[in-house]
Amino acid sequence: MEPNILATSRQSAAPRSTEWPPVTDESVRGTAGEVSAVAAKPVGSNGSHAASALNADAVAVHAGGNGHIAGNGNGNGNGNGAVTWSELASLTGIPLARGLHGYEAPAEAGLYLRFGKRLLDILGASIGLVLASPVLLLATILIKLESRGPVIYKSLRIGRGARPFTFFKLRSMVDGADQHRHTLAHLNETDGPVFKIAADPRVTRVGRILRVTSVDEIPQLWNVLRGEMSLVGPRPPIAEEVVQYEPWQLRRLDVVPGITCLWQISGRSRIGFQEWMRLDLEYIKHRSFWLDLKILIRTIPAVLSREGAY
Repeated sequence: MEPNILATSRQSAAPRSTEWPPVTDESVRGTAGEVSAVAAKPVGSNGSHAASALNADAVAVHAGGNGHIAGNGNGNGNGNGAVTWSELASLTGIPLARGLHGYEAPAEAGLYLRFGKRLLDILGASIGLVLASPVLLLATILIKLESRGPVIYKSLRIGRGARPFTFFKLRSMVDGADQHRHTLAHLNETDGPVFKIAADPRVTRVGRILRVTSVDEIPQLWNVLRGEMSLVGPRPPIAEEVVQYEPWQLRRLDVVPGITCLWQISGRSRIGFQEWMRLDLEYIKHRSFWLDLKILIRTIPAVLSREGAY
């Protein structure tokens, strides 16, 4: 019988912690040998890394080192070639201190995860784009009338196996908002490496409506058709967040990221970072057609309620 993790996902979230430790030489532990030992741990039968490897403390790869994340895909979120941690760090401009040497996304197991989930994504995204086209047209007009800049906002995100991809959203902020993020860092209202402000001054009036209704997320259906995302899965992080992940949090990169997941139907931004990560790993552990279907159905009232959306 499938575990009822949806019932537990609505339990009160753990209080937000303000103790996200800065990355320092003292906070990085382990030798190159220990890192290699972690990387050599076998992949579990359920397609996930062994728990002992995920809980290991040996995570040191300094800038200029040769640590890499191996990718093994084909444009469906499983890219070929290797992505180095130094390359990820170069996308952020912050020092690299954490990572798993040789991190590689495990192969999917089971008929649904190997074939059925992709079929569901193609069908769902195609139907969704057709049905949402009038809304996209109206949103495009409103965005252009209110402010200068492109209608579609493009962001570099990290997908399965740490493969970077271009992520699409309707622009909800003033053009060039990313350039001003550092000046607002002191206003961040979330714990962990993520950055969120409920009353972000960069958000436009139209953008605020797009955000609370989640209309700004509709272009990600195109990411789903391209195979870079799925309808259901952990939200794709930016490189700046990934290079600060703890080892156990890297398991989010085992799967194709998605538009909605347990986090979205459990309160979104009102949930602390650690609880968010825990919900994502619960989803990865219990993935199935029925769980995906339940999450998709429960996403509708979650969006309509606007809980935690900003």
